[in-house]
Amino acid sequence: FLRLQVKQLSDGIFISQDKYVKDMLKKFNIECVQTATTPYEVPKHKSKDEPGDVVNVYLLRSMIGSLMYLTSSWPEIMFAVSTCSRHQVTPLTSHLNAVKKIFKYLKGQPNLGLWYPQDSPFQLEAYNDSAYAGSHGDRKSTTDGCQFLGRRLISWQCKKQTVVATSSTEAEY
Repeated sequence: FLRLQVKQLSDGIFISQDKYVKDMLKKFNIECVQTATTPYEVPKHKSKDEPGDVVNVYLLRSMIGSLMYLTSSWPEIMFAVSTCSRHQVTPLTSHLNAVKKIFKYLKGQPNLGLWYPQDSPFQLEAYNDSAYAGSHGDRKSTTDGCQFLGRRLISWQCKKQTVVATSSTEAEY
């Protein structure tokens, strides 16, 4: 029902969504594409007024929704999905290609998921990073973060900041 595969092994638990990925590749007719080694590339800057081919909004939104669901076990695609989701009102072909690249990456990584080892220290660690002024339209930064309890990933997030930072230091704070 949740489209999660949970494998309980003697030394821990592995959670993946590889069957869901295969279903999505089939649904969007991108099963026979070449794989990608990274989920996202920063696109060349385009002005808002630059013409481009408009794509099917409903197709793009469906693809992004499927990818958002996948972020529950694939935290490494969160930044790419978050960035692509900002172009759902009037998407261009370049935006659709960026979303397809995420699927190409997923196709090339069929056995990835979350590993929760049985034995792990009880120590909380948190990491975050910000992409200063990463949004070309409004110059807002994007902040990513993840939290571990020992070697277990327990939380992750990616969010566009609500204010425009005036420096990389301010974006990190």
